[in-house]
Amino acid sequence: MNNSGGSVVNGGISFWYADDGLPARREPLAGDASADVVIVGGGYTGLWTAYYLKKAAPFLRITVLEQKFCGYGASGRNGGWLYNGIAGRDRYAKLHGHEAAARLQRAMNDTVDEVVRVVGDEGIEADVHKGGVLEVARTPAQLARLKAFHAGELAFGEKDRELYGARETAERIRVADAVGSTWTPHGARVHPVKLVKGLAAAVEALGVTVHESTPVTEIRPKHAVTPYGTVRAPYVLRCTEGFTASLKGQRRTWLPMNSSMVATEPLTDAQWESVGWDGRETLGDMAHAYMYAQRTADGRIALGGRGVPYRFGSRTDNDGRTQAATVEALRAILVDFFPALAGVRVEHAWSGVLGVPRDWCATVTLDRSSGLGWAGGYVGSGVATANLAGRTLSDLVQQDSGQGGRTELTGLPWVGHKVRRWEPEPLRWLGVQGMYATYRAADRRERETHGAGSSRLARAADWVAGRH
Repeated sequence: MNNSGGSVVNGGISFWYADDGLPARREPLAGDASADVVIVGGGYTGLWTAYYLKKAAPFLRITVLEQKFCGYGASGRNGGWLYNGIAGRDRYAKLHGHEAAARLQRAMNDTVDEVVRVVGDEGIEADVHKGGVLEVARTPAQLARLKAFHAGELAFGEKDRELYGARETAERIRVADAVGSTWTPHGARVHPVKLVKGLAAAVEALGVTVHESTPVTEIRPKHAVTPYGTVRAPYVLRCTEGFTASLKGQRRTWLPMNSSMVATEPLTDAQWESVGWDGRETLGDMAHAYMYAQRTADGRIALGGRGVPYRFGSRTDNDGRTQAATVEALRAILVDFFPALAGVRVEHAWSGVLGVPRDWCATVTLDRSSGLGWAGGYVGSGVATANLAGRTLSDLVQQDSGQGGRTELTGLPWVGHKVRRWEPEPLRWLGVQGMYATYRAADRRERETHGAGSSRLARAADWVAGRH
């Protein structure tokens, strides 16, 4: 399949930076320094943590250390899905009971509106459109999973979720072969880079010190070590998500899973008429190797999927460059969903990494004995989850330092969750490659057989992944 003329801009961090421009770098750390709280990582998690801490306790001296520039990682490369999904909810229900997991889900529902509120209050122009999330099924097996997923969401208290058949789905968006869908209002489209740039500016305006081009090589109690000096603080918070494996001693903590995206040229009015999508919902599907997409503010489709899922030794990519085969695979998904767009050009492709714990559960922790804290493991649901994590880390620090007490957020079941480390290489690489090859095979089998049940291959892959 060709690109209908024209070359694809590959990498350059992401399309979002091509659209909004790379930021001017803030000054690196100038030498040894001290603070009350040092935050390692200038993405959504670190910036939200700094924002809420400084709002709650303006007297705190807070320093953010970022190895490249704020938003260089997943915060500037994601699909712009601000939605209420959180990794690990079902496992937390098993560990802590249904009501505890339902509280976590309600907190995530509220988080979508919290981000929209702050964006408005701070005057951040982030192309936010709260159209909800629409997830479609295109085979009998996907439809069975979709109905089970819909029922599960209702069971966790999401009373405003809706289930659609083929006709109602087509009235919202004309996805080829769609047989049903589920929609929740708890979701919004955002421009990831405009959000992270605006948040970084808001944090600085509050008086937080932000140093960029300052890689942290080691975190230990009360110390964040960089090539330019060490920042000492009673609290050191690790907010590095998909880049955690690059820190000393953290190679097997969270696996840096690769996700890739493409963005089309702007569609014409006639092309949008063929697609529908007037509600500008974020769009996903129920495949095992799933896709995710949004209709951008300037009239493009930005669409993503797994591509090459993992690089040996937990390595991360170089500025988002993406293999040609992955670009073609994502373009094939685009045309498979929307055959009328066969002639549309893909203008940009990029990749990034997200943090995956061994049990696929997002977590927030503050170790009171050492002052070390961390949050992440969002498994691709980080745009909203990072905000909840930042608010929770802020509450945990205030509680521990005597500035505040226990809150609803500090009592959520993901706080303090412990998980074992990933296997050493080559087992890690073999396991992940095999897992996603099996998921793709399961999707092919379901399309070919049109059976109503999920492929046994997918259940085997879930077992390998630790998602069973």
